[in-house]
Amino acid sequence: MARRIEVTGAGGVRLAAWEFGDPPKGEPAGVVPEQPPPLGTARQTGRPTARERPPGRAVPPGPTLRVVSQRDHGDPAGDEPRGVPGGPGSHGGPGGPATSDGPRTSKTPDRPVAPATQDTPGVLLLHGLMGRASHWASTARWLSGRFRAVALDQRGHGQSDRPADGTYTRDAYVEDAEAAIEQLGLGPAVLVGHAMGALTAWQLAAKRPDLVSGLIILDMRASALGAASQREWADWFRAWPVPFATLADVRKWFGEDDPWVERPHRARGEFYAEVMREEQDGWHPVFDPEQMLSSREAWVLDAHWEELAQVRCPSLVVRGLDGELGRAEAQEMVRVLPRGQYAEVSDAGHLVHYDQPEGWLMAIEPFLDQILTDLTT
Repeated sequence: MARRIEVTGAGGVRLAAWEFGDPPKGEPAGVVPEQPPPLGTARQTGRPTARERPPGRAVPPGPTLRVVSQRDHGDPAGDEPRGVPGGPGSHGGPGGPATSDGPRTSKTPDRPVAPATQDTPGVLLLHGLMGRASHWASTARWLSGRFRAVALDQRGHGQSDRPADGTYTRDAYVEDAEAAIEQLGLGPAVLVGHAMGALTAWQLAAKRPDLVSGLIILDMRASALGAASQREWADWFRAWPVPFATLADVRKWFGEDDPWVERPHRARGEFYAEVMREEQDGWHPVFDPEQMLSSREAWVLDAHWEELAQVRCPSLVVRGLDGELGRAEAQEMVRVLPRGQYAEVSDAGHLVHYDQPEGWLMAIEPFLDQILTDLTT
């Protein structure tokens, strides 16, 4: 089950938050009982979508998944991201190296599922640039067994407002997440963020430690990426063959034909099919590419190590072995975080939770167990 809850963000921007799992007792104001179908679902198109398909492949146990603490940084050599760091040629940008196997059936780690209540610890999930809350659906449903799991459509994304006045600053994104936690009564919450959403999460954790009990950073760099990266992204947006005639064309272009992709990547095609909508002339992104560039410009020119050092809660840095975040930088982030831990998922790129959903959940489960223990002792 997922239900929509209205949140008022910075400057009065209307944000759509999605709560997964059984609703808590006493529904908060603004609840929309039924979740509308995600854009591009079978109800609209008669074709299956990413949310209807198992989004990844199981990771076998053993050395393919490695979790280390901040005292065990391992070997930093030989595992840096390929392609142009942060740009369309790396897996951390729009494209990049990935496994060619694509989505396969996988299961999530077993655990007893108890219905969430208003007193259940909260989790706020923040997607990356161009993403939407539904990208977290499988993770959020898994979390809802022990947490009150809410995913936010950030400003300019999903079903939230797209302000035309250019308010796509770092402060605006952080204040939106802060408003969501306060208005939904989630705090102190575990923040789970992917890429841009991870930066928002650790900036909020530094700003409002009273609202955050734990932090999971998924494949986001703390170093500056530079103006060249921004120019490359602008070129990539201009290369999109919009409008797409069908969702199948969306999947094919982003998964196979995009010149910034080194080899076929079916999960990437599914990821982008989730952020398209049908108009009279075909399929278009639900977001404005210029607004996405504005959002990205607000962080790529600067480094964010200082804010990382200000995070006081337990924190987990997770990377895909073929993702944007290289091992050396990830482990330096763990060192800088006062209570940092590290995990990596093999056979995964930047879209770790799409590429290897079981490996992703295996990586975060011990950390979440620790958070729950801390909250109850």
